[in-house]
Amino acid sequence: MHTLEPYANWLKYYDPSFDERSPYFGKEYNYDLYQDAIYGYYIHPAWDPIGSETLYLKMLFTDYEQGYAAIELIGEWNDAIHNDIMLLKRNFLEVLMAESISRFILIGENLMNFHGSDDSYYEEWFEEVEDLNGWIAGVNFPEFIQDEQRRYHIDHYINMGGTLQVDHWRTLHPLRFCELINSLVTRRLGP
Repeated sequence: MHTLEPYANWLKYYDPSFDERSPYFGKEYNYDLYQDAIYGYYIHPAWDPIGSETLYLKMLFTDYEQGYAAIELIGEWNDAIHNDIMLLKRNFLEVLMAESISRFILIGENLMNFHGSDDSYYEEWFEEVEDLNGWIAGVNFPEFIQDEQRRYHIDHYINMGGTLQVDHWRTLHPLRFCELINSLVTRRLGP
């Protein structure tokens, strides 16, 4: 797992450690020190913690004017034991929502597993962004993760699958990527 790095080619457009509104503002990265681990397997030091033992992320891009945040995830999303959605929402998402972010793009290619529980935090998050004309999109979630999230009705709150499997996302400028996901989600939600 230590070889799985968050996508770094957008750092020239956005770096959360230089963004005063980011939860990771001022963070200094030591790429020689591997100290965070998921189930005993070290992960690359570029990933950022949310307080979970099994789920980490990287803010790839944020546009406060448009309300976009593109976030790459790694690890096991475990609501059953660690209540990861609560940690994600309280320690990270609410900070962004306070800064006018209402359109969340979660990139899930590096999600290894999902263990569900109840959907109350998802419903709360969904209602809060919906009040701001926002949405939540799960891009490139593995099929087995989508199946498990559907079993717990998470798909009622996070748009995923189908056209949101965007294999070429790394070739796009980050704002163009956000606009693409916006158009795909808007088309799904209708007028």
